[in-house]
Amino acid sequence: MESFDALTSLVAGGGVVVLSGAGLSTESGIPDYRGPSGVARRHTPMTFQAFTRDPLARRRYWARSHLGWRLIAGAAPNAGHRAVAGLQHAGLVDTVITQNVDGLHGAAGSPSVIELHGRLDEVTCLDCGNLTSREELHRRLREANPEFVARVAAVNPDGDVDLPDEQVAAFRPVDCGICGTGMLKPDVVFFGETVPAQRVARCFAAVEQARSLLVLGSSLTVMSGRRFVIRAAKRGIPVAIVNQGPTRGDGHATVCVDAPLGVVLPQLAARVATGAPLKV
Repeated sequence: MESFDALTSLVAGGGVVVLSGAGLSTESGIPDYRGPSGVARRHTPMTFQAFTRDPLARRRYWARSHLGWRLIAGAAPNAGHRAVAGLQHAGLVDTVITQNVDGLHGAAGSPSVIELHGRLDEVTCLDCGNLTSREELHRRLREANPEFVARVAAVNPDGDVDLPDEQVAAFRPVDCGICGTGMLKPDVVFFGETVPAQRVARCFAAVEQARSLLVLGSSLTVMSGRRFVIRAAKRGIPVAIVNQGPTRGDGHATVCVDAPLGVVLPQLAARVATGAPLKV
């Protein structure tokens, strides 16, 4: 109970910056890489190097992602996303930095979101730089593959799915619809790719101006997110972590709560709004 009280005190003080990870979206049907629903041990995410250099790897990605996109597009914000949006509208959370690419914070009504790793619902041409919607690409891929039918067993956090090689071989990718030959890539940061420097700078600026940093649903395994926890700790900014299981940022945290986000966050939002005791 003491950890919940400490968490409530931090959030009630306002000036909070949220750093969210895949664990926040598991209750929307999108699995985590490393949490209780993790897929890391059975799935190797696409790397930028493989995608750009290997035509077969690129075909495999688009075949699997073409199927997985429908599941991502159909996902809806859960109680945790809505609670974060509510805390923003109440003036307690200033900015959300999300490592997720599913767009669910925005769909829940969060007014200020920095999407660290980009958005899966947008597609960019690596040659001409044109940006188009994923729905438009989905239509083009469907027209180019009218007989492509495969069963999806599970979707991964990056919108990829597991698919046998024989089904991948029948899939036909498409190029940019504007320049005609450009390589298309979802507008997300792949493993091995660098997050745009300006975006990182915005995140650091938000963290440095915060009164506290609240980490939600991230194991902080990769430096992409953990660096903000390290920066906050170095600046003496309190860090609170709510996650199922330990994280690599626990040593920097003022308070850690190991519990489901879909339960904790709505209760937390209700408590800071009303001052009522938090039920656990």
